[in-house]
Amino acid sequence: MTMYAALLRGINVSGHKKIPMADLRALLTGLGHGDVRTHLQSGNAVFSSAADDENALATELERAIEERFGFDVPCLVRDGSYLAAVADACPFPAAELEARQLHVTYFDRPVDAARFAPLDAAAFLPEEFRVGERALYLYAPDGLGRSKLAAALSRPSLNKGLIATSRNWNTVTRLAEMTGGDA
Repeated sequence: MTMYAALLRGINVSGHKKIPMADLRALLTGLGHGDVRTHLQSGNAVFSSAADDENALATELERAIEERFGFDVPCLVRDGSYLAAVADACPFPAAELEARQLHVTYFDRPVDAARFAPLDAAAFLPEEFRVGERALYLYAPDGLGRSKLAAALSRPSLNKGLIATSRNWNTVTRLAEMTGGDA
């Protein structure tokens, strides 16, 4: 059995796309997954499964959410070793930063830095980003809510065709721990 994290995009934000965590746990259990737990109210769940196809697991969860709740929620599923590798590969000094200053955006597929080449990264300093393995690391010293770089990075033209969802550093490391990846 492999431990996975399901990262749901855009639920329970400003009263939209409400999914109670108890219902999400029940949904995952009903799909045959074990060891189901949730983290926070923003669409993070961990579970064990004998399946080894993250994309198939994500598609299964998306369909179940659509059927149960009546709305579309993009989902990413990642195993614990991947989550730990993302945390370990952080190009910024995570131990020296506040969790609100560091974020990871997870993508459904590999991306390269060329996708973000239209951005003038120097214009956003001291904010910075780096591209990783199906992930983007964002350092925003004043937090995500005030980040002009985060707004620029989320432009549809830069993310066309991608499923992406972001988590702050506390959540990044907690999900790695919960899935046994030990960040």
